Amino acid sequence: MKQFSSKRSIQILAYLLKEYGIFDIIISPGSRNAPLAVHFSEMEELNCYSIVDERSAAFVAMGMAKSSKKPVAITCTSGSAAANYYPAVTEAFYSNTPLLILTADRPVDFVDIFDGQTIRQKDLYQQHSYGDFQLLEDGEENAEEENFSLIKKALELCFEKQGPVHINIPLEEPLYELVSEIPHFPAVEKTIQQKSDEFAPNLAAEWNTSKRILVLVGTRDYSEELEMQLSQLVKNHSVVVLKEVTSNLRHDKFFAHIDRYIFNFTEEDFKTYAPDLLITIGQNVVSKKVKQFLRKAKPKKHWHVDEFWHPDTYFALTEKIKNSPEKFFSKLLKFVSLEPSPYYNLWDVLRDKRDLKHSEYCLRTNFSDFKFFEVLSYKLPENINLHFSNSSAIRYAQLFDFQKHTAYCNRGTSGIDGSTSTAMGFAMKSAKQTVLVTGDLSFFYDINGLWNNYIPPYTRIIVFNNGGGDIFKIIPGPSSTNALEEFILTKHHKNAEHLAKHFGFSYTKVEDEDTLSRVLDNFFKPEPKAKILEIDTAAIENAEVLKGYFEFIK
Repeated sequence: MKQFSSKRSIQILAYLLKEYGIFDIIISPGSRNAPLAVHFSEMEELNCYSIVDERSAAFVAMGMAKSSKKPVAITCTSGSAAANYYPAVTEAFYSNTPLLILTADRPVDFVDIFDGQTIRQKDLYQQHSYGDFQLLEDGEENAEEENFSLIKKALELCFEKQGPVHINIPLEEPLYELVSEIPHFPAVEKTIQQKSDEFAPNLAAEWNTSKRILVLVGTRDYSEELEMQLSQLVKNHSVVVLKEVTSNLRHDKFFAHIDRYIFNFTEEDFKTYAPDLLITIGQNVVSKKVKQFLRKAKPKKHWHVDEFWHPDTYFALTEKIKNSPEKFFSKLLKFVSLEPSPYYNLWDVLRDKRDLKHSEYCLRTNFSDFKFFEVLSYKLPENINLHFSNSSAIRYAQLFDFQKHTAYCNRGTSGIDGSTSTAMGFAMKSAKQTVLVTGDLSFFYDINGLWNNYIPPYTRIIVFNNGGGDIFKIIPGPSSTNALEEFILTKHHKNAEHLAKHFGFSYTKVEDEDTLSRVLDNFFKPEPKAKILEIDTAAIENAEVLKGYFEFIK
């Protein structure tokens, strides 16, 4: 016999989750949220997953939502458990990843009287959520009608904004009263707001009078439709399209390695290569160099095309286009002329020169982090989900060709703290192989990302271990301080071997290029266990290799 929670607020919540198609729930252990855990786990329609560490659980949910393209719910007990969700909430907020946050709480009267596991949970994520709601306790007047309305509004907001929405749920004891049947609920009239599909006529005129048009594509999912639309723009060399590894665009006429081309731009180059019309698509851009370039270039017109965010990243924003890029370009292409432009040829000459120098440097470079990324770029199997951690990993990835894969990275806030958990969550909802490429600090920081019983055996993790946060030897500034080794770089002698064994992964370590190539030939093949491959480059001056690269390709 099934046993459901007797809490009416939880019954309403579960019913509405089912009605709106939110089926994936990550539950972290606790007593105050036991009514949710008991009730959800008894519902055949819901897929419940147990993840102990709330910080990791929220990132896992974010990875699941990115993979499934649907909201995922997370629920935890009261107190600091709810605060541990916050890093992932900020990432989801800035990357428009739909998370439904369900925090169980003590009764309202228990706040600030020093009762156990009680903090100010109401509006806890207010600065980084799209909606904050607090349910009434079952015994309050009109609680059933009010809670039904509040939950419905919260769920629709999560769909509309594609971001985190918080429902705080005060629960009185007893928490474990159960019933075998659930009362009937009224039908739901869904009122999710649809996006506007407007097109301003003046934009076509602005396009047609612009001689130097630059399209910069930031972080976004792969879109075959957008790929075809942008391909039309470059077909006759009319427009320059700059893309990053996380832009997930594949056409050969797009410019893929931005830093390779613009890293040493002078004040004169800023003017030479400046666009008069800049069109930006997608969200966070990895390259700091392209931000510096476009801020110096001062384009006359800047359109940003996005359904949610319209940041003035380059201090030149003139048009906020609140639409999907696919819908926008489907209209724009009907009205604009696509004549060959000398501007494209200008960039193309630069590309040819730098690409040739890149190939020459690769031939002369020995085993290092740089060489690992080069080898990986041609050893990876096609049609996989490729996740990069932040800091060095995503920056190295920008320099090589990973166009045959769909690439992801947590660029909402660009932190290292949830890279492993996010990738494991993504793997849980994908039939394709997921490969995580991560630096050592990011990997060790998020160890609990491996404390997960649902990781598919075809998942692969590659850790390049250079003995610390090598990014701080690369970027200007930290190397000039006395604090570099201990407090910024954070040197260490840890490796992943015992962690792999502890969490049930198979493990391989390589320390030279020949072994790396040989191991990668078999690393992605099916086996009963998920695998970790550790690349040990701690004895190598990786930062010098990378600096040497940029010196060589000038």
